Parts: sequence; structure tokens; C-alpha cells
Amino acid sequence: MIEIRWHGRGGQGAVTSVELLALAAIEEGKYAQGFPAFGPERRGAPVMAYNRVSEKPIKIRSGIYNPDVVVVLDPSLVGLVNVTDGLKPEGLLIINTSKPAEDLREQLKYKGKLATVDATHIAREELGVPIANTTMLGAVMKATKVLKLESLNEPLEERFGKIANKNKNALKRAYNDVKLAK
Repeated sequence: MIEIRWHGRGGQGAVTSVELLALAAIEEGKYAQGFPAFGPERRGAPVMAYNRVSEKPIKIRSGIYNPDVVVVLDPSLVGLVNVTDGLKPEGLLIINTSKPAEDLREQLKYKGKLATVDATHIAREELGVPIANTTMLGAVMKATKVLKLESLNEPLEERFGKIANKNKNALKRAYNDVKLAK
């Protein structure tokens, strides 16, 4: 089983990403959970959401405290929120950023696996808005290999209708552009 924690801000689509990832896992015949962790937060406030994906039925019904992967949708959260809190030592941190990986490592005092992609830039070019949630799904697919990229096609079409192709393009660009730092 792989457990993923997503960090974003209210209104940025972290919950949508979690739902799409869960639907894609189910599309592949896997078991999945996707759920938010927020209370009365308002648009723009930091939020978290979670995924579990497994080959076997998932019996756990709690929050995720020691994720295998942490995904950061909003680069302004780095330093504001402890995004590495509880991340397993062998875990992976995936950040939407234009900064070099070395700068992030220094800022976070993080020595583990790190993947970066400028998802906001890609989203602006492909979608016309700086909402990087579906874009970051592409980075997650490449960096984790948890699912096949194509498994997101149907969930994206159902969720976004006429603009699904724009989201698919953003997803594919992030998949191809994500940088895995050692």
C-alpha cells in the first residue's frame, strides 16, 4: 500500500486531485481511498488531503500520519507548513516549484528523495489558470509509478468534460517535465 498526503490551499483542487487519483486506481482494479482533512477552512487557507492505493482491500479508516509520499501543490506552503512532518525516511517529496532542488533541500533541511516540477507554469500555459492540481497528478504518476498515466483519462473526462483535453495536456507535460533529484 502507498499512502500520499497532499498539501494545498482551499480552492486549489487538492481534494479534486485526491478524488481523481482514487478513481484512476479503481480504474486499474486497485483499491483506493481519497479523503480531505479540513474543517471550516476558507478559500486560500492551508488544507491537506490523503490517498491510499493498494492491491488488497484497505481496512484502515484513519488519517495518514506517516505518508510514503507528500505532494505540495502550492510552493508558498514550503516553510509555512511542515510539509515533511511524518514523511517516512525512504519517502518521496514532490513539490510544485520553479526553485532548484538544492535550494528546497536547504530550506527544508530535507535529505530524502525529492521531485520538482513547475506545475503552476505548465497550468498557466495549458489551462490558462494557475491551478496546478491535475498538473501535479502527472508528476505524481511519474515519480511514484503508482498508476499508469492513461488510467486518469476517464476520470478527467468525467470531471472536466469539454476542458478534459487541456487537463490531459497539462498532466502529460508535468509527467515529462518532473525532475527527480537524488
